[in-house]
Amino acid sequence: MGQSKRRVLLMDTTLRDGEQTQSVSFPPTEKVSIAKALLQKLKIDRLEVASARVSDGEKEAVKKLNDWARAEGLVDRIEVLGFVDHTLSVDWIKDTGGQVLNLLAKGSLKHCSEQLKKTLDQHVADVIQTVDYALSQGLRVNLYLEDWSNGYLDSPAYVYEMVDKLRHTGIEHFMLPDTLGVMSPDEVFDSLSDMIARFPDTKFDFHPHNDYGLATANAMFAAKAGISAIHCTVNCLGERAGNASLAEVAVVLKDKLGFEVGIDEGQVHHISQLVENFSGKRIADNTPIVGADVFTQTSGIHADGDKKGGLYMSALTPERFNRLRSYALGKMSGKASLAKNLEAMDIELSEEQQRMLLKRIVKLGDQKATITPEDLPFLVADLLERKDYNHVELLNCSITSGMDLESVVSIRVSVNGTIHKAAGSGNGGFDAFIGAMKQVLGEDDFAFPELVDYELRIPPGGQTSALTECIVTWRDEGKLLRTRGVNTNQVLAGIGATLRMINIKLHNKQALN
Repeated sequence: MGQSKRRVLLMDTTLRDGEQTQSVSFPPTEKVSIAKALLQKLKIDRLEVASARVSDGEKEAVKKLNDWARAEGLVDRIEVLGFVDHTLSVDWIKDTGGQVLNLLAKGSLKHCSEQLKKTLDQHVADVIQTVDYALSQGLRVNLYLEDWSNGYLDSPAYVYEMVDKLRHTGIEHFMLPDTLGVMSPDEVFDSLSDMIARFPDTKFDFHPHNDYGLATANAMFAAKAGISAIHCTVNCLGERAGNASLAEVAVVLKDKLGFEVGIDEGQVHHISQLVENFSGKRIADNTPIVGADVFTQTSGIHADGDKKGGLYMSALTPERFNRLRSYALGKMSGKASLAKNLEAMDIELSEEQQRMLLKRIVKLGDQKATITPEDLPFLVADLLERKDYNHVELLNCSITSGMDLESVVSIRVSVNGTIHKAAGSGNGGFDAFIGAMKQVLGEDDFAFPELVDYELRIPPGGQTSALTECIVTWRDEGKLLRTRGVNTNQVLAGIGATLRMINIKLHNKQALN
């Protein structure tokens, strides 16, 4: 029989440490939704959800979450940060139905002597008092050694003595934070190897921060040193430069070290999007694992290599994360990129037609236009002078807006050759247009998809008279659809993107009949 892989636990602290991100606060309903997804869908090993005594709303959210988790058999995975305050934090956690206290103590001599104005023995006595009370109330206890990394570097004797005095008090995990993200991978490996060697019967967690951009590397070296658990957040949320990325750490531990991690990788992207929406903090398109563009090949050479034998693919396949590979259309596109997109949409063109279409795409790319896959049918239809995607055409549009007044839109449109007139009002010209189009199409006959994102940009570079490019992301029957509109008027650019969405849906509906 083969040797079983070593398991490294992942503890997610998005809902506690992640809330220390500037301007991020999860209301109770959002906190509970994220926690349920992390526990039930992602299957995270441990979940730190709050700090004790923060607010009544926080307490109600944790209570609601614990009630749900108890029914699901998951309540033992939920943890709450508490403080060295004897009964106060413990009672708060008990009132919510919690079972695990993560006690915050001072892991460096400077913090103990300068912030608390206490000796090590005085602080240890206070910690033991809180630990004893927590255990008497049936809670399990873990201990954070705040600023441990600086404490280890500046005053290791303090750290050793503190762990030695506390390791037989009933504490389950000693959690070692690189609070200011100051350590390098080599320093992490050496220091944690030392801690594990000195206290071989003690469980240690590592809690990295990303100030030097080394959080994932440091997590990797902590695992190599023998640490039992790594703390992460979704999308690197956290104070200053944030914490270690849950997605990156999980993949690195599995692919580069051969360790076992318990999460469902197919849910990583979904959870990232959920947290992105609730936090209001957008991740970069090139963010590893979860970014919008990380499984998009832009270069025609790469697309050609994939076509001829998967030459530009790695273990990080999109299918692994329940995603799809795409091939960008723009000035770097080649025949293979175009062919991949045409193949995905079941569009057949002659070599000459493909050459003409590629020339058009490259020209648009030179103008800094973003070309979505959904643009391709319209470019093809224009090239072949076909009407496949022109079910609805906007003939006239008048928009009236004013401060503190509803906007009003009047439109004249052709729907499959029949002229319709309609007017709508709403919170802005775009909203008013949607209202008018619902009248034209009939809400029973045409279901407008959910609007997920609305992005405006000026492609040529900064002139107020420049063309405005609007890309709208819709969610239609569980699938995302991105459509683009271009106009000197920002509202009309959004209207153009909306008309493309309508025409795509009408084309697909007609194709099924």
